Amino acid sequence: MLDVLLTDAERAVRDEARAFARDAVDPDLLRRMDADEVRYPRSYLEAAAERNLLGLRFDPEWGGRGLDWTGETAVLEEIGVLGTSLGCLYSLPSIVGEALHTFGSDDLKERYLRPTLAGKMTCAEALTEPRGGSDFFGATCRAKQRGDVFVLEGAKRFIVGGEGADYFLVYARTGGDEVHPHRAISAFVVEREMGVQVEYLYGLMGTRGGGTARISFPSIEVPAENLVGELHGGAEVFNRMMVPERMTSAAGALGTARAAIEVAVRYADRRKAFGKKIRQFQAVSFQLAEAATLLDAARGLVYLAARTADSGQDARRMVSEAKKFSTRSAWDVVNIAMQVVGGIGYTTVYPLERMLRDARLPMIWTGSNEIMDLLIQHELFAEIIDAAADRRNPEMDAGGVDGIDEKVFE
Repeated sequence: MLDVLLTDAERAVRDEARAFARDAVDPDLLRRMDADEVRYPRSYLEAAAERNLLGLRFDPEWGGRGLDWTGETAVLEEIGVLGTSLGCLYSLPSIVGEALHTFGSDDLKERYLRPTLAGKMTCAEALTEPRGGSDFFGATCRAKQRGDVFVLEGAKRFIVGGEGADYFLVYARTGGDEVHPHRAISAFVVEREMGVQVEYLYGLMGTRGGGTARISFPSIEVPAENLVGELHGGAEVFNRMMVPERMTSAAGALGTARAAIEVAVRYADRRKAFGKKIRQFQAVSFQLAEAATLLDAARGLVYLAARTADSGQDARRMVSEAKKFSTRSAWDVVNIAMQVVGGIGYTTVYPLERMLRDARLPMIWTGSNEIMDLLIQHELFAEIIDAAADRRNPEMDAGGVDGIDEKVFE
């Protein structure tokens, strides 16, 4: 269905990812992760790296394939079928790698990006703090320069991969309290061996097994050469990172929705009631039609966002719309699938109950969907008001246009 959106090269790598998800990931791993028996599946990332499936957008010089967002989106949907934990862990080299690839020195790329894409190191992003998530620039984690090192103090929470990552992309306040927050944040690569402490793992409703942890930095020393971008330039890094964070969430949600639909369709084609397969009842088949429509609509928006990002244009609005709509659609689709399967879908006999628990989190992480609305409306007002002189004004098509004096705004 999606082949019309992809080049031959993109279809080929999509098929590689599909084969990886089908053949290289044992269903038992998913079950053990959901039961909290596996806390961090490093071998999974190593297996993906062996197939050269990590960091697809980055230069081959560093181990990537030089693909664009459209190709990576096709891969992310295939990986998303495995669930949000494995999908998120798979995405971290793309997310953290974006900062290294775009803002990092060649030394940082050599020391961190190359071994990450080769599966020899694992990474995580340390962004959210205990005091809150959406207020990023209110960060209280601090890094004070002392000669050729920065002394890092503070804590971060909800860090996917925090349990097992070898290094972290950490945002910390480097400017004084009198400095505007947007000019007071810096980004660093911080190795676990520098003294990062895992305080505890969270007991999560879903998305389990990804090593989601609270981590702390008890006055640890970070070499100055591990600064990513400019000193106090963390806002630029953060704004760039919002594209891979939200694109990976949006694309992964497509996989979640697709997996749920496939379970429900197969069930509806086998389950009989009143002497007929339940797919023959409109109450069932129309729900699946609604689910398919939601998935395809989300796909269209996600791929449009990917193409916009590939074009070099400002993609913030499209990416935000894609993240919001795709994650919400995945939630709705999983609910529809559970309704079709019925009571047995609420048990562990089918994976829908795990999918339902998994699908709730993406509407919150990488910026809640309410934050997406905040950005979308801002871009919308700017687009329409700034372009007023270039477009037909439909307001003037009203039958009572002569009553212009009736338009009172104050």
